[in-house]
Amino acid sequence: MVWEVLDINLIMLEFDNLKLEMEKYRPQLNELAEALHLDRLKLRVEELEHKQMEPGFWDDPEKSSKIVQEAGSVKRRLDEFDSLKQAFEDAEALIEMGQEEEDVSLAEEAQEEIRSFKEQYEKLRLTTLLTGEFDAKNAILTLHAGAGGTEACDWTAMLYRMYTRWAEKHGYTIELLDYQEGDEAGIKGVTIQINGENAYGYLRSEKGVHRLVRISPFDAAGRRHTSFSSCDLMPELDEDVEVDLNMDDLRIDVFRSSGAGGQKVNKTSSAIRITHIPTGIVVQCQNERSQYQNKDKAMQMIKAKLYQLEKEKQAGRLSDIRGEVMENAFGSQIRSYVFHPYTMVKDLRTQEETGNIQAVMDGELDNFMNAYLAWSANQ
Repeated sequence: MVWEVLDINLIMLEFDNLKLEMEKYRPQLNELAEALHLDRLKLRVEELEHKQMEPGFWDDPEKSSKIVQEAGSVKRRLDEFDSLKQAFEDAEALIEMGQEEEDVSLAEEAQEEIRSFKEQYEKLRLTTLLTGEFDAKNAILTLHAGAGGTEACDWTAMLYRMYTRWAEKHGYTIELLDYQEGDEAGIKGVTIQINGENAYGYLRSEKGVHRLVRISPFDAAGRRHTSFSSCDLMPELDEDVEVDLNMDDLRIDVFRSSGAGGQKVNKTSSAIRITHIPTGIVVQCQNERSQYQNKDKAMQMIKAKLYQLEKEKQAGRLSDIRGEVMENAFGSQIRSYVFHPYTMVKDLRTQEETGNIQAVMDGELDNFMNAYLAWSANQ
């Protein structure tokens, strides 16, 4: 009898602790609602839905598409908060039921509900940090092999796979804009556009030099090598963003695509390289069907680069906008990936790290991106 009383007391204590844990989140949930400006979002949905009902709405496909896209985005944000609130209420209801029935199995179920709620809460909370001018936009990502020769080209190919896996996991679509094979293996350089809500906001955490340490498969002696690859990011700009661009400052070259062909790039003499002579900025595109389409996309990219450059000048944060944030070599990395003698990925800005390097290479980057958002907001 005494043991039964003790067991019941322990069960009730467990439920009391779970209840206290959830109560701590009640004010945080209210703060999150305010940070998301839910009332403003609801009014915006009504406004956008009203526009879609106006006569002639579909006459301008580009304009109507943007309105539909924004409406979908705002609705998703409202749905995400509703789902979070429901998860909170479900966890509380489960705790109350467990207390009433004195059922320890419900305590385990409640713990799982709380864990799921916390994950949803943290994910939605971090979206409130995506407040940059272009955070919600599509992202144009460029990788360049740095110091390390063939090993660096292979490392660049590994990063290319990592980012495409990350994009696929998040339901983003990918457009391959430029692809340059390595002389012996891997990739010298590649540019992709990742399309989806907040793609640029999350991926801007990746801008910088990435260092790899491993036993090189290209070294017959089996020695450990260090190699580097740089990641550059820019947002896809809307056409209504004005950029002061003098066409006399541009050199436009047409060349034959140098990619692997097939699913990568079309091997025709339609590839375009644009150089902005005053700054030395170079962009190129070789994946579209025609020379005109490649030129149009390359012009969008050069404008985005110049816009970034001007913004950084205004903010007093001028950095190398030409593709490498720093020298693409030792001592300039933002993140290290170590395969040997141990396994670890560590971000040198946020100190976020993990030993599960295979998961990272398979696109599990959210922990690093979320840590960067929190770190950046505190800077």
